[in-house]
Amino acid sequence: MNKSKIRNRLAKDKALLWAVCLLAALTAVPLFAILGEVFMRGYDQLSWSFFTEPTPTAYKAMKAIEAGEPIPGGIANGIVGTMLMLGMAAVVAIPIGILCGAFLAENPKNRFAQTVSYLTDLLQGTPSVIIGIVVYIWVVVPMKGYSAIAGSVALFIMMLPLIIRSTEETLKILPASLKEAGLALGGNRARVMLKVQLPAAFGGIFTGVLLAISRVIGETAPLMFTALGCSFIRFAVDKPISAVPLLIWEFFNDPNLQELIWGASLFLLLFVLTLNLLSKYLAKKWNQ
Repeated sequence: MNKSKIRNRLAKDKALLWAVCLLAALTAVPLFAILGEVFMRGYDQLSWSFFTEPTPTAYKAMKAIEAGEPIPGGIANGIVGTMLMLGMAAVVAIPIGILCGAFLAENPKNRFAQTVSYLTDLLQGTPSVIIGIVVYIWVVVPMKGYSAIAGSVALFIMMLPLIIRSTEETLKILPASLKEAGLALGGNRARVMLKVQLPAAFGGIFTGVLLAISRVIGETAPLMFTALGCSFIRFAVDKPISAVPLLIWEFFNDPNLQELIWGASLFLLLFVLTLNLLSKYLAKKWNQ
């Protein structure tokens, strides 16, 4: 091969490398633009009172704006509601999702397992607003009121397919020798799954759980049909309750509270970013 052809190939290789780097940088521009905008507008709102006080009324906010003072209050009611509904949803979704994922991984050719797998994919692609409407009919109407229970049911339905799929895929990539060794030592399939395979796949499963939580924590539409919202801190699970995404929507619709959008958005963004970074770290550590 002559030198001119080598130079042409090297030039094409360098041009392709620069094109890939440029396109990668372009895809990162919207992300950094969103992060920068939210951080610049919301960082000065983050304070102790912002995390410990409930949302102020429109009247208090209007008086503060007229006096040229910062809007009092915060998003404590939304944080409490979000954590309460996420906790209730996770307590149910995690064990059911892990057991269902283990069943699918162990019985890939079973007709019932194939049906469950198809329904899992279908549920994962269902719009969140549809889930909110269905839970409204299933839970809110029979209970004759909005509640944290209804909101947690909606979040549970959204979390479940993500946990099932992550558990299934994690168990499938485990070495077959783990299962064979457990069976050779006299354990039955259920015992080997609970004592050998699931502990070995803990890192990947936990990563999937964190990603499922970060996926649903920012959902607004299903909570509008189920939890509705509340202007003060509430721990009762059978009453309407607030959440950070609901507060952002309420702030947007109230001109006197619109400045609080940025602080609430920054909190939600940082929370989701932390969960994603933690999941990446655990996945890397588990692979090692």
